[in-house]
Amino acid sequence: MAAAARLSWDGTALPRLLAVVLLLAAWQALALSGLLFRDVVPPLGALAAGLVGVLVDGGFYRNLLVTAWELAAALAIGGSAGLAAGLVLGASRFAAAAFERWVNYLGPTPKIILFPVLILLFGVGLGSKMAMGAISCFFPVVISVAAGVRGVDPVLLRVGRSFRARLHQRLLKIYLPAMVGPLLNGARLGFGVALIGVLLAETKLSNQGVGFIVMQAYQRFDMPRMYGLLIVVVAMAAAVNVLLEQAAARAGGRRRKRRDKGAEPT
Repeated sequence: MAAAARLSWDGTALPRLLAVVLLLAAWQALALSGLLFRDVVPPLGALAAGLVGVLVDGGFYRNLLVTAWELAAALAIGGSAGLAAGLVLGASRFAAAAFERWVNYLGPTPKIILFPVLILLFGVGLGSKMAMGAISCFFPVVISVAAGVRGVDPVLLRVGRSFRARLHQRLLKIYLPAMVGPLLNGARLGFGVALIGVLLAETKLSNQGVGFIVMQAYQRFDMPRMYGLLIVVVAMAAAVNVLLEQAAARAGGRRRKRRDKGAEPT
């Protein structure tokens, strides 16, 4: 374990630390160069003060709770719909032939162009932001789940048919346990695009949420606060992404161990 830690430090940690130092040095040099309008790129001291100001501001946490609620609802709605649609597309050749092309075409489309329609349907409150996030989340989850269904070991499916397992039994006992990795990867992608969708919607038409207070800081030209808000949002999103990535890696490792045990000669 210690050797592995030393190898990790020698191989990756030092270059990453050096990259961070170089990035901060480049930022400070650009801030002091006078090439840009004053405070567009604030010095590191002002940036740190802005970040601390965000972290000690109770209003930030109230707006963060609003965004978190919108994001959680968007993930629940968009993720559930994407899971159901992905299972259908992955298990049914007819459904895949009929609809999967549409999913692949609509998936990369910027969802913000739908926001005016969502405002008409759900109003200017939380509903339109939730819908924006749910639509953004839906497509990566569909694609990941459909690919995961097609990657299920055919032997498991034959065993399920030989035991005359019903559809819901096959879903719960075969498909879902074999798809933990793709599901978590889909959740990672869905989380990222849902967060972007919710924050974009909040910047367009809202009176609360993190996106709203970011735009407030921009309109007041309070660049240190705006950058501080962005740093906090990026750090939180990165932390969630790391947790989901680690969960997907652990699930993949457990699946490989079970497969290797099943392949051992008796």
